[in-house]
Amino acid sequence: MLNISENSISEIVQPNEYASFRLLETEKTRKFPLYVTLGLTGVFLIALFLPWTQNIQASGYVTTRMPDQKPQAIQSVISGKLVNWFVKEGDFVQAGDTIIFISEVKPDYFDPALVERTAEQVSAKSQSIRSYDDKMRSLERQYQALAEARQLKLAQTRNKIIQGRIKLESDSMDLVALRIDLDIAEKQLIRIQDLYDKGIKSLTDLEAKKVKQQEAKAKVTIQENKLLAQRNELQNLQIELSAIESEYADKLAKSQSDKFSALSDKLDASATTAKLQNQLSNYSERQQLYYITAPQSGYITKLIKKGVGEIIKEGADIVTIMPENYDLAIEIYVKPLDLPLLSNGNNVRIQFDGWPAIVFSGWPNASFGTFSGKVVAIDRFISDSGKYRLIISPDDAAKPWPELIRVGSGARALILLNDVPIWYEVWRQLNGFPPDFYKKNAPADENLKLKAPIKSVK
Repeated sequence: MLNISENSISEIVQPNEYASFRLLETEKTRKFPLYVTLGLTGVFLIALFLPWTQNIQASGYVTTRMPDQKPQAIQSVISGKLVNWFVKEGDFVQAGDTIIFISEVKPDYFDPALVERTAEQVSAKSQSIRSYDDKMRSLERQYQALAEARQLKLAQTRNKIIQGRIKLESDSMDLVALRIDLDIAEKQLIRIQDLYDKGIKSLTDLEAKKVKQQEAKAKVTIQENKLLAQRNELQNLQIELSAIESEYADKLAKSQSDKFSALSDKLDASATTAKLQNQLSNYSERQQLYYITAPQSGYITKLIKKGVGEIIKEGADIVTIMPENYDLAIEIYVKPLDLPLLSNGNNVRIQFDGWPAIVFSGWPNASFGTFSGKVVAIDRFISDSGKYRLIISPDDAAKPWPELIRVGSGARALILLNDVPIWYEVWRQLNGFPPDFYKKNAPADENLKLKAPIKSVK
């Protein structure tokens, strides 16, 4: 019976008293699961259009970017034998603190007074250099004295030559005068001979003129011999001048040669002294290397060499030290498939081992216990594991990374990319596609470019 009248029968008829009404109520109850299903389906469809942050998940470990803040091994520059330890594992050391003392193992350095003896050799060679300096100064004075003596000798000889030339001129004039006297005597003898032949002059007068003519002739001969001797003496002086030049040139050259020999010996002594000084410095420095010290403040983490009396080679690791202060970073590895989507500056959410966290990969802002980071370096070459290494540094000053994190502890990173609907992310995951990547605030038609721009040809 249809209740289409405006008059209600609820006050007259009680529905619970009739079976038909009870059957109708049961049918409504059976439709409740359908309504629930439809409601959940609607909620699911609506949820598919909620935003989802795409991300790349990767694991890694805590490290530091600064080379001087990484764990380092301490080596010995020289070979030696372990004698005494001054630290143990876990000790904190200041920069310059002694870690170990070693002794010498090479026979060339066994002498305990090696440095002192080498210093004596340096002192002796230094004194020899001063002796060579004195010798060079003496030879220099000798050279100057020889040069002055040569000038004096040459001046003296030149004066003699000048005097000889003056005397030669005087003798030449005397010879001319004597020849004139001889000519006069000969003419007088001829006239006296004519007069004697005529009987005008006596024999005594003739003989007197002959004697005078012979005397004049003898004087001429003597003067000629004297002039010739003077000429020879002048030539000898010229030869002596050349001999003096040659003699003193030889003496000066020898003196100069002795000076250069002394200079060469001095340079050899200087080179030997420098070499000995180098050896002395090396020996002194080597003795300081017997004490191996901490290069910086930090904690002794591991003793690689153990015991006393063990021989270590130069450059071999002895202990490892972890610096006291360091700036934390994360080192993670990603697949080559995800590498084109990454760049410096990508935001990262990080979960550290030992720190409780509730992570919602699609809603990083709703995650609890995670820390913020930013990609600062991407390797240009693939690692041995077949993945590329990324370095992540802290990014949130308001929420710094935990101070108790140690270098080497594990970490898990979520590199945040684009915001997409959930349905798209589910579809991508089912098909195994990489996350979408685009530059924010890029022009709408930028993704339509299919060809790379042509570079201008110069």
